Amino acid sequence: MGYEVFGVHSIKSTSAKIGLLFFVLFVNCSLLNAQVEMVTSVGFDNKRITVGAERTDQYLPLLEGKRVAVVANQTSVFNDAHLVDVLIAKGVDLKKVFAPEHGFRGVADAGELLQDGKDKKTGKPVISLYGKNKKPTAEQLTDVDVVVFDIQDVGARFYTYISSMHYVMEACAEQGKQFIVLDRPNPNGFYVDGPILEEDEKSFVGMHPVPIVHGMTVGEYAQMINGEEWLKNGAQCELNVISCMGYDHDSSYELPIPPSPNLPNMSAIYLYPTLCLFEGTYLSVGRGTDKQFQIIGAPNLEVGSFRFTPESMQGAKHPKHEGQECRGFDLGTFGEFYMRNTRRIYLFWLLNIYKALNEEERAKLFDPFFDKLAGTTKLREQIQQGKSEEEIIASWADGLAAFKEVRSKYLLYKDFK
Repeated sequence: MGYEVFGVHSIKSTSAKIGLLFFVLFVNCSLLNAQVEMVTSVGFDNKRITVGAERTDQYLPLLEGKRVAVVANQTSVFNDAHLVDVLIAKGVDLKKVFAPEHGFRGVADAGELLQDGKDKKTGKPVISLYGKNKKPTAEQLTDVDVVVFDIQDVGARFYTYISSMHYVMEACAEQGKQFIVLDRPNPNGFYVDGPILEEDEKSFVGMHPVPIVHGMTVGEYAQMINGEEWLKNGAQCELNVISCMGYDHDSSYELPIPPSPNLPNMSAIYLYPTLCLFEGTYLSVGRGTDKQFQIIGAPNLEVGSFRFTPESMQGAKHPKHEGQECRGFDLGTFGEFYMRNTRRIYLFWLLNIYKALNEEERAKLFDPFFDKLAGTTKLREQIQQGKSEEEIIASWADGLAAFKEVRSKYLLYKDFK
């Protein structure tokens, strides 16, 4: 199916352009939604997959007689029990918990400054790894021999749990501490796509020269960080990965617990690598609604028929366009079809919304965060130059081929077809 908007630039009337674009967007989204209904429902492979945390026989012996810290959040659960509670019940000398973005219980806003404290259930110290203290200090690791990392990731470069893992690995390397990853499946592990991050765009939402979708589990990614010497001064930590069983990169894994407040379901998780780019524009991605990362829109957008109004809520205290009615598109039913059939980042909505805007609106569409999310200035420039989706995707080919060669050295599971 083609997604080019033919003839838009040959039409002089702005209202006619917008009308044609709306028609094309409506037809394409309607066709896609119809195809979603025709696709046989995809079964998830959870029942045959054993996550690393379940394999206690593999890692409890490594913790015997050791002083332990964990990097964990609300996803660090198996068999209906939290890893922290299991370790304490098994007699492990658990000293503290390090919490990444969104906190130990996973309810904080994206980017919210988190404070240190204590876990109400266990009384164990909880130390934030978000904000100024992204890397455990030597003092925080003084009473620790081994750090266990058990967090569910979603496989996108700008999802910051892998950035937190980098800093913890770096601290462990510098302080001579062992680092253990309890691996979990990557729900977006069935493809690799997007521009490679460039050095000038490095930030906490992108620290390594990888594409937006890297197609690796956190265990595989940790091995790559170590092996490619991406830690400060080329240091390497003592790394042990407890792998999943029954998983491969073609598996369909449904996350049993939302990985963060604004990724509430699998549709959002599948669309996240594509729609997160809109976080670097003035469009809303549905924060402050019950359809986060499944809808896009803005108050003055002149395309789309879906309307929504972001409001303050848990996980989105002050969402973009709070209290303002937005117009745009509901892409929620696209998620499963997108995942099983395209296996790529989807630029259709971004490119065609840009085409629909007048010059003044185009000039203010992107903010500096867009380049950080993209990992390059080139994507924004290509959009502004009117490049087609096919041209942009083709420009990623050489970088992706080189990355896949590096990636192949660190895979623990059979790769996707």
